[in-house]
Amino acid sequence: MSNPRNSDTKPPCLPRNGLVKIPTQPNGLGSASITKGTPAMKNRLCQPSSVPAILSPALAHRSDLPIPSLASPLSLAALASVSSPPGASLVGLNASEGSEQPSPERLPGSPSERQLAVDEKILNRLFWYFSACEKCVLAQVCKAWRRVLYQPKFWVGLTPVLHTKELYNILPGGEKEFVSLQGFAVRGFDGFCLVGVSDLDICEFIDNYPLSKKGVKSMSLKRSTITDAGLEVMLEQMQGVVRLELSGCNDFTEAGLWSSLNARITALSVSDCINVADDAIAAISQLLPNLTELNLQAYHVTDTALAYFTAKQGYTTHTLRLNSCWEITNHGVVNMVHSLPNLSVLSLSGCSKVTDDGVELVAENLRKLRSLDLSWCPRITDMALEYIACDLHKLEELVLDRCVRITDTGLSYLSTMSSLRSLYLRWCCQVQDFGLKHLLGMSSLRLLSLAGCPLLTTTGLSGLVQLQELEELELTNCPGATPELFKYFSQHLPCCMVIE
Repeated sequence: MSNPRNSDTKPPCLPRNGLVKIPTQPNGLGSASITKGTPAMKNRLCQPSSVPAILSPALAHRSDLPIPSLASPLSLAALASVSSPPGASLVGLNASEGSEQPSPERLPGSPSERQLAVDEKILNRLFWYFSACEKCVLAQVCKAWRRVLYQPKFWVGLTPVLHTKELYNILPGGEKEFVSLQGFAVRGFDGFCLVGVSDLDICEFIDNYPLSKKGVKSMSLKRSTITDAGLEVMLEQMQGVVRLELSGCNDFTEAGLWSSLNARITALSVSDCINVADDAIAAISQLLPNLTELNLQAYHVTDTALAYFTAKQGYTTHTLRLNSCWEITNHGVVNMVHSLPNLSVLSLSGCSKVTDDGVELVAENLRKLRSLDLSWCPRITDMALEYIACDLHKLEELVLDRCVRITDTGLSYLSTMSSLRSLYLRWCCQVQDFGLKHLLGMSSLRLLSLAGCPLLTTTGLSGLVQLQELEELELTNCPGATPELFKYFSQHLPCCMVIE
Protein backbone atom coordinates (compact mmCIF):
# COMPACT_ATOMS: atom_id res chain seq x y z
CA MET A 1 0.00 0.00 0.00
CA SER A 2 1.43 3.35 -0.92
CA ASN A 3 0.29 6.92 -0.53
CA PRO A 4 1.18 9.96 -2.62
CA ARG A 5 3.82 12.17 -1.11
CA ASN A 6 3.08 15.78 -0.35
CA SER A 7 6.34 17.09 -1.77
CA ASP A 8 8.52 16.39 -4.76
CA THR A 9 11.63 17.00 -2.72
CA LYS A 10 13.34 13.71 -1.94
CA PRO A 11 14.26 13.49 1.74
CA PRO A 12 17.69 12.29 2.73
CA CYS A 13 17.97 8.55 3.29
CA LEU A 14 17.59 7.59 6.91
CA PRO A 15 20.41 5.58 8.48
CA ARG A 16 19.83 1.84 8.49
CA ASN A 17 21.10 1.47 12.09
CA GLY A 18 22.08 -2.12 11.61
CA LEU A 19 18.86 -3.35 9.98
CA VAL A 20 18.73 -4.51 6.40
CA LYS A 21 15.81 -5.72 4.35
CA ILE A 22 15.97 -9.32 3.16
CA PRO A 23 14.50 -9.39 -0.34
CA THR A 24 12.12 -12.24 -1.03
CA GLN A 25 13.45 -12.53 -4.59
CA PRO A 26 15.76 -13.75 -5.82
CA ASN A 27 17.82 -14.78 -2.84
CA GLY A 28 16.35 -15.79 0.48
CA LEU A 29 19.74 -15.29 2.13
CA GLY A 30 19.67 -11.61 1.48
CA SER A 31 22.81 -11.44 -0.68
CA ALA A 32 21.60 -9.61 -3.76
CA SER A 33 23.57 -9.83 -6.96
CA ILE A 34 24.85 -6.51 -8.31
CA THR A 35 23.13 -7.33 -11.55
CA LYS A 36 19.73 -7.82 -9.96
CA GLY A 37 17.41 -4.91 -9.39
CA THR A 38 17.67 -1.27 -10.31
CA PRO A 39 18.72 1.52 -7.92
CA ALA A 40 15.06 2.43 -7.46
CA MET A 41 14.37 -0.90 -5.81
CA LYS A 42 17.10 -0.26 -3.27
CA ASN A 43 16.16 3.38 -2.71
CA ARG A 44 12.61 2.44 -1.75
CA LEU A 45 13.93 1.19 1.59
CA CYS A 46 14.92 4.77 2.43
CA GLN A 47 11.62 6.42 1.47
CA PRO A 48 9.36 7.53 4.32
CA SER A 49 5.71 6.66 3.86
CA SER A 50 2.76 8.94 4.31
CA VAL A 51 0.70 8.31 7.41
CA PRO A 52 -2.89 7.06 7.00
CA ALA A 53 -5.71 9.19 8.30
CA ILE A 54 -6.68 7.07 11.29
CA LEU A 55 -6.30 9.75 13.95
CA SER A 56 -8.91 12.28 14.95
CA PRO A 57 -8.87 15.70 13.17
CA ALA A 58 -8.44 17.46 16.46
CA LEU A 59 -5.33 15.46 17.20
CA ALA A 60 -3.98 15.92 13.70
CA HIS A 61 -3.52 19.67 14.14
CA ARG A 62 -1.79 19.54 17.52
CA SER A 63 1.89 20.33 16.95
CA ASP A 64 2.86 19.59 20.55
CA LEU A 65 1.92 15.91 20.47
CA PRO A 66 4.33 13.07 19.70
CA ILE A 67 2.22 11.90 16.75
CA PRO A 68 2.41 12.82 13.07
CA SER A 69 0.60 15.76 11.60
CA LEU A 70 -1.66 14.43 8.87
CA ALA A 71 -1.60 17.73 7.02
CA SER A 72 2.16 17.75 6.52
CA PRO A 73 4.91 15.35 5.43
CA LEU A 74 6.03 12.76 7.97
CA SER A 75 8.29 14.18 10.66
CA LEU A 76 10.07 11.92 13.12
CA ALA A 77 10.68 14.95 15.31
CA ALA A 78 6.92 15.28 15.72
CA LEU A 79 6.63 11.60 16.57
CA ALA A 80 9.52 11.20 18.98
CA SER A 81 9.16 13.75 21.77
CA VAL A 82 12.13 12.11 23.52
CA SER A 83 15.28 11.88 21.45
CA SER A 84 17.67 9.00 21.79
CA PRO A 85 20.93 9.59 23.64
CA PRO A 86 23.88 10.74 21.52
CA GLY A 87 25.82 7.91 19.98
CA ALA A 88 23.28 5.26 20.96
CA SER A 89 22.47 2.52 18.51
CA LEU A 90 18.79 2.50 17.69
CA VAL A 91 18.87 -1.24 17.21
CA GLY A 92 20.83 -1.82 20.39
CA LEU A 93 18.55 -2.56 23.28
CA ASN A 94 20.49 -0.88 26.05
CA ALA A 95 20.07 2.48 24.36
CA SER A 96 16.29 2.50 24.56
CA GLU A 97 16.19 0.83 27.95
CA GLY A 98 18.53 3.39 29.41
CA SER A 99 16.80 6.47 28.02
CA GLU A 100 14.11 8.32 29.89
CA GLN A 101 10.71 7.30 28.55
CA PRO A 102 7.65 9.40 29.36
CA SER A 103 4.51 7.77 30.70
CA PRO A 104 1.14 8.48 29.06
CA GLU A 105 0.33 10.93 31.88
CA ARG A 106 3.35 13.07 30.94
CA LEU A 107 2.42 13.39 27.27
CA PRO A 108 1.10 16.87 26.30
CA GLY A 109 -2.53 17.52 25.45
CA SER A 110 -5.88 16.79 27.05
CA PRO A 111 -6.49 13.47 28.85
CA SER A 112 -8.54 12.14 25.92
CA GLU A 113 -5.79 13.04 23.46
CA ARG A 114 -3.13 11.45 25.67
CA GLN A 115 -5.20 8.30 25.85
CA LEU A 116 -5.57 8.28 22.08
CA ALA A 117 -1.80 8.61 21.64
CA VAL A 118 -1.25 5.32 23.46
CA ASP A 119 -4.32 3.46 22.22
CA GLU A 120 -2.93 0.07 21.19
CA LYS A 121 -5.59 -0.52 18.55
CA ILE A 122 -4.64 2.71 16.76
CA LEU A 123 -0.91 2.15 17.22
CA ASN A 124 -1.12 -1.37 15.81
CA ARG A 125 -2.49 0.11 12.60
CA LEU A 126 -0.32 3.22 12.53
CA PHE A 127 3.09 1.58 12.97
CA TRP A 128 2.73 -0.53 9.81
CA TYR A 129 3.43 2.64 7.79
CA PHE A 130 6.95 3.23 9.09
CA SER A 131 10.30 1.89 7.99
CA ALA A 132 12.41 -0.32 10.24
CA CYS A 133 14.71 2.60 11.04
CA GLU A 134 11.77 4.77 12.05
CA LYS A 135 10.33 2.01 14.23
CA CYS A 136 13.62 1.89 16.13
CA VAL A 137 13.21 5.59 16.97
CA LEU A 138 9.52 5.32 17.79
CA ALA A 139 10.14 2.45 20.21
CA GLN A 140 12.07 4.91 22.39
CA VAL A 141 9.22 7.41 22.78
CA CYS A 142 7.43 5.66 25.63
CA LYS A 143 6.83 2.22 27.11
CA ALA A 144 3.40 1.92 25.51
CA TRP A 145 4.79 2.52 22.02
CA ARG A 146 7.66 0.16 22.68
CA ARG A 147 5.33 -2.57 23.92
CA VAL A 148 3.37 -2.37 20.67
CA LEU A 149 6.40 -2.09 18.40
CA TYR A 150 8.23 -5.01 19.97
CA GLN A 151 5.65 -7.42 18.62
CA PRO A 152 7.37 -9.84 16.20
CA LYS A 153 4.91 -9.02 13.41
CA PHE A 154 6.57 -5.62 12.91
CA TRP A 155 10.00 -7.17 12.27
CA VAL A 156 9.25 -10.04 9.89
CA GLY A 157 11.70 -10.18 6.98
CA LEU A 158 14.37 -8.10 8.72
CA THR A 159 17.81 -9.22 9.80
CA PRO A 160 19.91 -7.44 12.45
CA VAL A 161 23.48 -6.77 11.32
CA LEU A 162 25.90 -6.80 14.25
CA HIS A 163 29.56 -5.83 13.95
CA THR A 164 32.15 -7.07 16.43
CA LYS A 165 32.44 -3.75 18.25
CA GLU A 166 28.66 -3.66 18.77
CA LEU A 167 28.65 -6.98 20.61
CA TYR A 168 30.52 -5.75 23.68
CA ASN A 169 30.20 -2.99 26.26
CA ILE A 170 33.40 -1.61 27.77
CA LEU A 171 33.19 -1.60 31.55
CA PRO A 172 34.84 1.12 33.71
CA GLY A 173 37.74 -1.21 34.45
CA GLY A 174 38.41 -1.75 30.76
CA GLU A 175 36.87 -5.22 30.69
CA LYS A 176 34.43 -6.24 27.97
CA GLU A 177 30.90 -7.40 28.64
CA PHE A 178 28.72 -9.02 25.98
CA VAL A 179 25.65 -6.90 25.22
CA SER A 180 22.13 -7.97 26.15
CA LEU A 181 20.26 -9.54 23.25
CA GLN A 182 16.97 -9.94 25.10
CA GLY A 183 15.24 -7.25 23.05
CA PHE A 184 16.06 -9.10 19.83
CA ALA A 185 14.48 -12.23 21.31
CA VAL A 186 11.33 -10.32 22.29
CA ARG A 187 10.96 -9.18 18.68
CA GLY A 188 11.41 -12.75 17.54
CA PHE A 189 14.36 -12.35 15.18
CA ASP A 190 15.20 -15.71 13.63
CA GLY A 191 18.13 -14.57 11.49
CA PHE A 192 21.35 -12.63 12.14
CA CYS A 193 24.27 -11.25 10.17
CA LEU A 194 27.52 -11.08 12.15
CA VAL A 195 30.38 -9.05 10.68
CA GLY A 196 34.04 -9.42 11.61
CA VAL A 197 33.48 -11.98 14.34
CA SER A 198 35.78 -14.70 15.67
CA ASP A 199 35.09 -18.17 17.03
CA LEU A 200 34.87 -16.71 20.55
CA ASP A 201 32.37 -14.05 19.48
CA ILE A 202 30.13 -16.70 17.96
CA CYS A 203 30.26 -18.78 21.15
CA GLU A 204 29.32 -15.68 23.17
CA PHE A 205 26.43 -15.00 20.80
CA ILE A 206 25.14 -18.56 21.19
CA ASP A 207 25.35 -18.32 25.00
CA ASN A 208 23.65 -14.91 25.20
CA TYR A 209 20.87 -15.05 22.62
CA PRO A 210 17.90 -16.88 24.17
CA LEU A 211 16.67 -18.26 20.83
CA SER A 212 20.05 -19.36 19.48
CA LYS A 213 19.67 -23.11 20.03
CA LYS A 214 16.40 -23.70 18.19
CA GLY A 215 14.92 -20.37 17.15
CA VAL A 216 17.58 -19.05 14.71
CA LYS A 217 16.88 -20.22 11.17
CA SER A 218 19.36 -18.11 9.22
CA MET A 219 22.99 -17.17 9.94
CA SER A 220 25.24 -14.96 7.85
CA LEU A 221 28.93 -14.47 8.66
CA LYS A 222 30.78 -11.78 6.73
CA ARG A 223 34.47 -10.86 6.77
CA SER A 224 34.92 -13.06 9.82
CA THR A 225 37.79 -15.16 11.12
CA ILE A 226 35.73 -18.24 11.87
CA THR A 227 37.79 -21.43 11.70
CA ASP A 228 36.83 -25.04 11.06
CA ALA A 229 36.33 -25.53 14.81
CA GLY A 230 34.13 -22.45 15.12
CA LEU A 231 32.00 -23.47 12.16
CA GLU A 232 31.53 -26.94 13.60
CA VAL A 233 30.52 -25.62 17.04
CA MET A 234 28.10 -23.09 15.56
CA LEU A 235 26.19 -25.61 13.43
CA GLU A 236 26.27 -28.21 16.19
CA GLN A 237 24.87 -25.83 18.81
CA MET A 238 22.42 -23.91 16.61
CA GLN A 239 20.18 -26.79 15.64
CA GLY A 240 17.59 -24.57 13.93
CA VAL A 241 19.85 -23.11 11.22
CA VAL A 242 18.66 -24.06 7.74
CA ARG A 243 20.10 -21.10 5.81
CA LEU A 244 23.83 -20.37 5.99
CA GLU A 245 25.93 -17.64 4.35
CA LEU A 246 29.73 -17.39 4.51
CA SER A 247 31.19 -14.33 2.82
CA GLY A 248 34.81 -13.20 2.99
CA CYS A 249 35.68 -15.84 5.59
CA ASN A 250 39.18 -17.04 4.77
CA ASP A 251 40.09 -19.04 7.85
CA PHE A 252 37.88 -22.07 7.41
CA THR A 253 38.85 -24.84 4.98
CA GLU A 254 37.12 -27.51 2.97
CA ALA A 255 37.78 -29.91 5.85
CA GLY A 256 35.63 -27.65 8.01
CA LEU A 257 32.73 -28.02 5.60
CA TRP A 258 33.08 -31.81 5.66
CA SER A 259 32.96 -31.84 9.47
CA SER A 260 30.21 -29.27 10.05
CA LEU A 261 27.62 -29.25 7.25
CA ASN A 262 24.33 -30.80 8.33
CA ALA A 263 21.55 -32.32 6.23
CA ARG A 264 19.02 -29.84 7.65
CA ILE A 265 20.62 -26.97 5.67
CA THR A 266 18.49 -26.12 2.63
CA ALA A 267 20.14 -22.87 1.45
CA LEU A 268 23.88 -22.20 1.31
CA SER A 269 25.80 -19.16 0.09
CA VAL A 270 29.60 -19.10 -0.11
CA SER A 271 31.47 -16.14 -1.60
CA ASP A 272 35.00 -14.70 -1.49
CA CYS A 273 36.31 -17.55 0.66
CA ILE A 274 39.77 -18.35 -0.67
CA ASN A 275 39.89 -21.95 0.54
CA VAL A 276 36.81 -23.04 -1.39
CA ALA A 277 37.47 -25.23 -4.44
CA ASP A 278 36.18 -28.44 -6.00
CA ASP A 279 36.36 -30.50 -2.80
CA ALA A 280 34.01 -28.04 -1.10
CA ILE A 281 31.39 -28.78 -3.75
CA ALA A 282 31.88 -32.49 -3.11
CA ALA A 283 31.11 -31.91 0.57
CA ILE A 284 28.05 -29.82 -0.27
CA SER A 285 26.68 -32.38 -2.69
CA GLN A 286 27.15 -35.34 -0.35
CA LEU A 287 26.16 -33.76 2.96
CA LEU A 288 23.21 -31.58 1.87
CA PRO A 289 20.61 -33.86 0.26
CA ASN A 290 17.81 -31.33 0.87
CA LEU A 291 19.59 -28.37 -0.71
CA THR A 292 17.19 -26.07 -2.55
CA GLU A 293 19.46 -23.07 -3.14
CA LEU A 294 23.22 -22.76 -3.70
CA ASN A 295 24.99 -19.46 -4.28
CA LEU A 296 28.66 -19.87 -5.05
CA GLN A 297 31.32 -17.32 -5.90
CA ALA A 298 34.67 -19.11 -6.05
CA TYR A 299 37.55 -18.51 -8.42
CA HIS A 300 39.05 -22.01 -8.12
CA VAL A 301 36.01 -24.18 -8.81
CA THR A 302 36.34 -26.14 -12.06
CA ASP A 303 34.06 -28.15 -14.35
CA THR A 304 34.74 -31.27 -12.28
CA ALA A 305 32.91 -29.83 -9.28
CA LEU A 306 29.62 -29.59 -11.18
CA ALA A 307 29.63 -33.35 -11.72
CA TYR A 308 29.49 -34.02 -7.96
CA PHE A 309 25.80 -33.24 -7.61
CA THR A 310 23.69 -36.33 -7.02
CA ALA A 311 20.18 -37.33 -8.01
CA LYS A 312 18.91 -36.05 -4.64
CA GLN A 313 19.95 -32.50 -5.43
CA GLY A 314 18.48 -32.96 -8.90
CA TYR A 315 15.03 -33.24 -7.32
CA THR A 316 15.34 -30.54 -4.67
CA THR A 317 17.69 -27.82 -5.98
CA HIS A 318 15.82 -25.07 -7.82
CA THR A 319 18.29 -22.17 -7.51
CA LEU A 320 21.96 -22.18 -8.55
CA ARG A 321 24.07 -19.06 -8.81
CA LEU A 322 27.65 -19.46 -10.01
CA ASN A 323 29.07 -15.94 -9.87
CA SER A 324 32.58 -15.21 -11.16
CA CYS A 325 33.50 -18.89 -11.34
CA TRP A 326 36.12 -18.15 -13.96
CA GLU A 327 37.22 -21.73 -14.55
CA ILE A 328 33.75 -23.01 -15.47
CA THR A 329 33.44 -23.82 -19.18
CA ASN A 330 30.82 -25.42 -21.42
CA HIS A 331 31.92 -28.83 -20.11
CA GLY A 332 30.88 -27.76 -16.64
CA VAL A 333 27.54 -26.63 -18.02
CA VAL A 334 27.03 -30.13 -19.44
CA ASN A 335 27.59 -31.63 -15.98
CA MET A 336 25.31 -29.10 -14.36
CA VAL A 337 22.28 -29.42 -16.67
CA HIS A 338 22.29 -33.20 -16.36
CA SER A 339 22.70 -33.18 -12.57
CA LEU A 340 20.20 -30.38 -11.80
CA PRO A 341 17.39 -30.59 -14.36
CA ASN A 342 14.78 -28.87 -12.16
CA LEU A 343 16.46 -25.48 -11.86
CA SER A 344 14.17 -22.46 -12.04
CA VAL A 345 16.85 -19.85 -11.26
CA LEU A 346 20.34 -19.97 -12.82
CA SER A 347 23.13 -17.42 -12.77
CA LEU A 348 26.35 -17.77 -14.73
CA SER A 349 27.33 -14.16 -14.11
CA GLY A 350 31.04 -13.62 -14.67
CA CYS A 351 31.61 -17.16 -15.96
CA SER A 352 33.61 -15.69 -18.80
CA LYS A 353 34.52 -18.98 -20.50
CA VAL A 354 30.90 -19.97 -21.17
CA THR A 355 29.92 -19.49 -24.83
CA ASP A 356 26.79 -19.74 -26.99
CA ASP A 357 27.12 -23.53 -26.97
CA GLY A 358 26.82 -23.54 -23.19
CA VAL A 359 23.68 -21.40 -23.39
CA GLU A 360 22.25 -23.83 -25.95
CA LEU A 361 22.74 -26.65 -23.45
CA VAL A 362 20.95 -24.61 -20.80
CA ALA A 363 18.03 -23.76 -23.09
CA GLU A 364 17.55 -27.35 -24.29
CA ASN A 365 17.74 -29.01 -20.87
CA LEU A 366 16.44 -26.52 -18.30
CA ARG A 367 12.98 -25.77 -19.64
CA LYS A 368 11.68 -24.78 -16.18
CA LEU A 369 13.94 -21.71 -15.91
CA ARG A 370 12.21 -18.52 -14.86
CA SER A 371 15.34 -16.44 -14.24
CA LEU A 372 18.62 -16.53 -16.19
CA ASP A 373 21.64 -14.30 -15.52
CA LEU A 374 24.36 -14.18 -18.20
CA SER A 375 25.85 -10.83 -17.19
CA TRP A 376 29.58 -10.30 -17.69
CA CYS A 377 29.80 -13.22 -20.13
CA PRO A 378 31.73 -11.58 -22.99
CA ARG A 379 31.53 -14.59 -25.31
CA ILE A 380 27.74 -14.57 -25.48
CA THR A 381 26.38 -13.42 -28.86
CA ASP A 382 23.02 -13.03 -30.58
CA MET A 383 22.99 -16.77 -31.28
CA ALA A 384 22.60 -17.45 -27.55
CA LEU A 385 19.52 -15.23 -27.48
CA GLU A 386 18.00 -17.24 -30.30
CA TYR A 387 18.41 -20.44 -28.26
CA ILE A 388 16.83 -18.75 -25.25
CA ALA A 389 13.84 -17.44 -27.22
CA CYS A 390 13.20 -20.80 -28.87
CA ASP A 391 13.27 -23.03 -25.78
CA LEU A 392 12.82 -21.08 -22.54
CA HIS A 393 9.13 -20.26 -22.82
CA LYS A 394 8.65 -19.78 -19.05
CA LEU A 395 11.51 -17.29 -18.64
CA GLU A 396 10.44 -14.16 -16.77
CA GLU A 397 13.80 -12.49 -16.07
CA LEU A 398 16.86 -12.21 -18.31
CA VAL A 399 20.04 -10.38 -17.31
CA LEU A 400 22.49 -9.53 -20.11
CA ASP A 401 24.54 -6.76 -18.49
CA ARG A 402 27.95 -6.25 -20.12
CA CYS A 403 27.29 -8.82 -22.85
CA VAL A 404 29.12 -6.57 -25.27
CA ARG A 405 28.50 -8.71 -28.37
CA ILE A 406 24.71 -8.49 -28.18
CA THR A 407 23.24 -6.49 -31.10
CA ASP A 408 19.84 -5.45 -32.42
CA THR A 409 19.49 -8.85 -34.06
CA GLY A 410 19.55 -10.53 -30.67
CA LEU A 411 16.77 -8.25 -29.43
CA SER A 412 14.63 -9.29 -32.38
CA TYR A 413 14.78 -12.88 -31.08
CA LEU A 414 13.75 -11.79 -27.58
CA SER A 415 10.70 -9.94 -28.92
CA THR A 416 8.91 -13.28 -29.31
CA MET A 417 9.11 -14.10 -25.57
CA SER A 418 5.61 -13.50 -24.23
CA SER A 419 6.43 -14.29 -20.59
CA LEU A 420 9.49 -12.03 -20.17
CA ARG A 421 8.84 -9.41 -17.48
CA SER A 422 12.33 -8.11 -16.64
CA LEU A 423 15.11 -7.42 -19.15
CA TYR A 424 18.50 -6.01 -18.18
CA LEU A 425 20.72 -4.66 -20.97
CA ARG A 426 23.11 -2.50 -18.98
CA TRP A 427 26.21 -1.47 -20.91
CA CYS A 428 25.34 -3.51 -24.00
CA CYS A 429 27.33 -1.14 -26.15
CA GLN A 430 26.07 -2.35 -29.57
CA VAL A 431 22.34 -1.94 -28.94
CA GLN A 432 20.87 0.83 -31.09
CA ASP A 433 17.51 2.52 -31.67
CA PHE A 434 16.49 -0.08 -34.24
CA GLY A 435 16.88 -2.80 -31.64
CA LEU A 436 14.53 -1.01 -29.26
CA LYS A 437 11.77 -1.17 -31.88
CA HIS A 438 11.75 -4.96 -31.48
CA LEU A 439 10.86 -4.55 -27.80
CA LEU A 440 7.88 -2.26 -28.30
CA GLY A 441 5.47 -5.12 -28.82
CA MET A 442 6.46 -6.93 -25.60
CA SER A 443 3.37 -6.16 -23.54
CA SER A 444 4.60 -8.43 -20.72
CA LEU A 445 7.64 -6.25 -19.93
CA ARG A 446 7.46 -4.56 -16.54
CA LEU A 447 11.12 -3.68 -15.96
CA LEU A 448 13.63 -2.59 -18.60
CA SER A 449 17.19 -1.45 -17.89
CA LEU A 450 19.16 0.31 -20.61
CA ALA A 451 21.71 1.97 -18.34
CA GLY A 452 24.99 2.83 -20.01
CA CYS A 453 23.92 1.98 -23.59
CA PRO A 454 25.88 4.65 -25.50
CA LEU A 455 24.26 4.38 -28.95
CA LEU A 456 20.66 5.00 -27.93
CA THR A 457 19.32 8.41 -28.95
CA THR A 458 16.51 10.54 -27.61
CA THR A 459 14.39 9.63 -30.63
CA GLY A 460 14.83 5.91 -30.12
CA LEU A 461 14.17 6.07 -26.39
CA SER A 462 11.02 8.16 -26.82
CA GLY A 463 9.40 5.20 -28.60
CA LEU A 464 9.33 3.32 -25.29
CA VAL A 465 6.12 5.16 -24.40
CA GLN A 466 4.39 2.38 -26.35
CA LEU A 467 5.19 0.06 -23.42
CA GLN A 468 2.25 1.29 -21.37
CA GLU A 469 2.51 -1.58 -18.86
CA LEU A 470 6.13 -0.72 -17.99
CA GLU A 471 6.63 -0.13 -14.27
CA GLU A 472 10.34 0.67 -14.11
CA LEU A 473 12.76 2.03 -16.71
CA GLU A 474 16.45 2.61 -15.97
CA LEU A 475 18.29 5.09 -18.19
CA THR A 476 21.29 5.93 -16.02
CA ASN A 477 24.36 7.05 -18.04
CA CYS A 478 22.44 7.02 -21.32
CA PRO A 479 23.60 9.96 -23.51
CA GLY A 480 20.20 10.07 -25.20
CA ALA A 481 18.34 10.48 -21.90
CA THR A 482 17.75 14.24 -21.78
CA PRO A 483 15.69 16.33 -19.34
CA GLU A 484 13.15 16.84 -22.12
CA LEU A 485 12.85 13.06 -22.53
CA PHE A 486 12.20 12.53 -18.83
CA LYS A 487 9.48 15.17 -18.94
CA TYR A 488 7.99 13.41 -21.95
CA PHE A 489 7.99 10.11 -20.07
CA SER A 490 6.34 11.68 -17.02
CA GLN A 491 3.46 12.75 -19.26
CA HIS A 492 3.08 9.58 -21.34
CA LEU A 493 4.25 6.89 -18.87
CA PRO A 494 2.69 8.22 -15.64
CA CYS A 495 2.72 4.81 -13.92
CA CYS A 496 6.37 4.04 -14.73
CA MET A 497 9.28 4.90 -12.44
CA VAL A 498 12.02 6.30 -14.69
CA ILE A 499 15.54 6.18 -13.24
CA GLU A 500 17.69 9.09 -14.41
